[in-house]
This record gives sequence, structure tokens and C-alpha cells, in this order.
Amino acid sequence: MMKILCVCGLGQGTSLILRMNVETVLRDLGITADVENTDVSSASSMAPDYIITSNELAQTLAGTTAKVIVVNNYFDLGEIKASLRSQLT
Repeated sequence: MMKILCVCGLGQGTSLILRMNVETVLRDLGITADVENTDVSSASSMAPDYIITSNELAQTLAGTTAKVIVVNNYFDLGEIKASLRSQLT
């Protein structure tokens, strides 16, 4: 199963909101995935297929093997859906 990490600076509130919105969008797109949220330091040591994060944090995750998807507004389901659709389908 595809593994997706939603990443923010501390791995608490913002990444949890992003995770819930990503799960909603994936359901709408009919895509099954294991979605987790974490902080940026932990994300570097994990091996997901995709990392969804902000543009600022994407720079720090450049060395990872995961495909990094940038989302600027974690609350904008339209933006999340457009980003995921272009990368996952």
C-alpha cells in the first residue's frame, strides 16, 4: 500500500490537519493509502512513497527518496486535490 507522510515543523497540529484533509481528498479520488503525520526531523528517517509539506520544509527534505508534494494552504481541499491528482494519478 502507498505510504504518505504529512509533514510540518513540529508534527503536531498543522500536519494533523493536513493529514485529515489528504485522507478526505484521497477518498474523493478513490485512492487507498496509509497516511501519517510527523515532524520534519522524523520524516527524513522514514521511507514513505510521498511526503506532503509546505514549500519551506520541502527544501529541507530534498535528500529523501520520497516524492515531495508541496501544498501551500493545508486547509484548501481544492489545492490539495489538484496537487495529489497531478502526482498520484
